[in-house]
Parts: sequence; structure tokens; C-alpha cells
Amino acid sequence: MTKALLVIDVQVDFCEGGVLACAGGAVTAKRITEHLESNKGAYDYVIASRDWHKANDANGGHFAAKDESPDFKTSWPEHCVENQPGSQYHANLDTSLIDIHIKKGQGANGYSIFEGVDDSGTSFPDLVTELQITQVDVVGIATDYCVLASSMDSKKFGLAVRVITGLTAGVSQGSTENAIDDMVDEGIEVTPVYEAN
Repeated sequence: MTKALLVIDVQVDFCEGGVLACAGGAVTAKRITEHLESNKGAYDYVIASRDWHKANDANGGHFAAKDESPDFKTSWPEHCVENQPGSQYHANLDTSLIDIHIKKGQGANGYSIFEGVDDSGTSFPDLVTELQITQVDVVGIATDYCVLASSMDSKKFGLAVRVITGLTAGVSQGSTENAIDDMVDEGIEVTPVYEAN
């Protein structure tokens, strides 16, 4: 079995002080780094995604129109605009531990890592097939949006999926609890801490 860690959207704009800050985002970034340092060799690949939205673009309606307020469910304030400070990985995440970088949301919503491409333009689904990945642990931000979407798509793709909630941060407690219920209902393993398997 080929195992990957999917590190979802641990970016400045999703951590404290960012445009769409999730409480605990900075600590989550630190914990993911500690997890990787403590479990070297546990994964064949460490793959990290970033929202990488186009500037001066609605990104498929993901950004609220200039004269409208975002509803914070399907439309959002501008965030993670390509090459801007908010789109960068949070400083607490040690990027030297990442093998493959995925950018998503270029002109689209881009909740799931499966909508992204690597630096050479290879789509994430093609990359999974090429690398023969069969099992993923999913961590990152936000539990109730991009972690949820990436986990669900991983399951649909036929992968064995585990979400480590102690290495995630959510937008709100209620929507995070609902997301966890949805993942469990789909047969995704959800655990608060990492255990070698």
C-alpha cells in the first residue's frame, strides 16, 4: 500500500490574523509539523494543497460580488489570492517536509484537493493514479469545508481515508461536528490522534 498525508490549506488567510481565520489554525500548523517530524517514514508522500485564487476574478462565484456581502457559506471575502501574502503557507508549517504542492481554486471554488494541479500541471487525480496511492490521512484547514471535501473525494476515488481531527481546525463548532458526522456516514475513519497502521 502506498500512503500519503494530505495537508489541506494551511495558509496565512485561514489562520489567526487572516481574512478567513479559523480558531486554532496556527496551532494546527505547528502540530502538523510536529506530527511529520515525529513520524518520519510513516508516509510515502506528503502532499499539501493551497487555495490559489485568481486576482480580480470572482473565481466561479466563490468571491462575493463587489456590491454584495458574502454569505460565508457559498460566497466569501477575497482570500488566498495567488502570490499574495495570505496565500502562503503558515510559518508554523515546515514546508521542507512537503514532497508535492497542489494549487486549487484557480477561477473556481476549489474546496477539494481533487480539483487541484501540481507544479507541472498534473491533476491531483492523475497524480494519485500515477503514484499508486491507496491510503491517505487528511489534516489541515478547514475541517468543515476543504478537509471535508478532500476526504469525501478521496473516499469516492476508492482510497482508504482517515481524518485526524487533532490536526485540523474548523470554521465553527456546529459545522465541524456536522462535517465529522457526514464523513463517518461515508465510511471515513475519523480519529482525534494519529496511530501507526
